[in-house]
Amino acid sequence: MTRTTRRFALAAATGFAVGLAFAGTAAAQTSWDMPTPYPSNNFHTENIVVFAQDVETATGGKLKITVHPGGSLIKHAEIKRAVRQGIAPIGEVIISLAANESPVYAVDSLPFLATGYEASRKLYAAQKPYLEKRLDGEGLKLLWSEPWPPQGLYSKREIKSVDDLKGLKFRTYNAVIGRIAALAGAIPVQIEVPDLPTAFATGRVDVMITSASTGVDTKAQDYLSHYNDIQAWLPRDMVFVNKSAFARLSDAEKKAVLEAAAAAEERGWKASRDEMNAKNAALKAAGIVFQDPAPELKAGFDAIGKTITDEWLASAGADGKAILDAYRAGGK
Repeated sequence: MTRTTRRFALAAATGFAVGLAFAGTAAAQTSWDMPTPYPSNNFHTENIVVFAQDVETATGGKLKITVHPGGSLIKHAEIKRAVRQGIAPIGEVIISLAANESPVYAVDSLPFLATGYEASRKLYAAQKPYLEKRLDGEGLKLLWSEPWPPQGLYSKREIKSVDDLKGLKFRTYNAVIGRIAALAGAIPVQIEVPDLPTAFATGRVDVMITSASTGVDTKAQDYLSHYNDIQAWLPRDMVFVNKSAFARLSDAEKKAVLEAAAAAEERGWKASRDEMNAKNAALKAAGIVFQDPAPELKAGFDAIGKTITDEWLASAGADGKAILDAYRAGGK
């Protein structure tokens, strides 16, 4: 082991990742360590592993990306800052995690704005130039973005309209869902995923908005009866690279990274759809009443979404208006 690699091992052991470039007898090799927030069996992580393999193959082993899943190297909340500071050369986060830094990072999580995969892809196309500009100003380069499955409404009984939510205890995990609950006349209650079964069973909460994936993972059929496929929004993750680290690559290596990223983006969107279809089927098989929203419920949620989008737009400035104008011009 060289002195350089010994220093790397020490840095990794203390929770930091570094990109290494070292000389071999035949050719120079660059090693990147990539922190990711989700477990190895999550479809986002699986996609990134294929991306890393594609890059290594295309560069003949000259660029090796080691994926560190589940926040094992750097915790989710710290990944973006770590890549920006060059502690890690590349990483993945859910975009809305940075919403407090800029309204541009909140667009994909505006509720009832883009309520399906086609609409979500159009919103991404409208947002992407501004997302790239914002990241560029932070010394980062966007590689790709892919969505989570849509968010649906779980309840202990049938919900036909927003009025049916009044007075119910509404599970929240971020400010947007808290705002939805408040506008619906419900009572926001902060509950983390591991506590959901107990919270519903003991009456601490009555309804929640989350994905079919979370419902399956927490065995929602044991404590809930209905799922409304409202597709409230499709939150997206983004993968980005430190611009200085990218600039140090050869032209051939840069090309390999960008081509592998483009393939990963298409693969990620398909994987998200596949995840949705599989988990929707699993909910139905488990006995959950799976239904499309009633017209009154859809209209009520659309009105809530407009209010929240208008509130966001008031603080989003010219870029926010340009994103929404481009999205709406493209049609939903």
